[in-house]
Amino acid sequence: MVDGASVAADPRALTVWYDGDCPLCSAEIGLIRRLDRDCAIAFVDLSVPGACSTDLTARLARLHAQPRGGPMIAGAAAFVAMWRVLPLLRPLAAMASISPVLWFLERGYRMFLKLRPTLQAVVRWALARQVRTPQ
Repeated sequence: MVDGASVAADPRALTVWYDGDCPLCSAEIGLIRRLDRDCAIAFVDLSVPGACSTDLTARLARLHAQPRGGPMIAGAAAFVAMWRVLPLLRPLAAMASISPVLWFLERGYRMFLKLRPTLQAVVRWALARQVRTPQ
């Protein structure tokens, strides 16, 4: 089990909590994992029983991250924290860290969260259809 208490003991630069039952979240985390060649990020799949001992509902509602030794962050700031530890995405993180840019990213993320249930249903439907369709 990886939660807030064990984050400090992890040598990686960042811990990220994500909804593994969400096909959109899993796709995004899959991309980040491929870019994380130095294994700088510890990923915690909240769909695994016991993965989080506190604030499970809040952590499922938004992406959460915690830099080693730092405070818990959520939303667009959590994405920026992931980008910051990935060499390929550091320039994007630098731009996104500018207050007005981060403000707009957070507003966009909040709009995405409102659409997320519908988008999840569409992706699940498309994936189920793809599995049933012979190739």
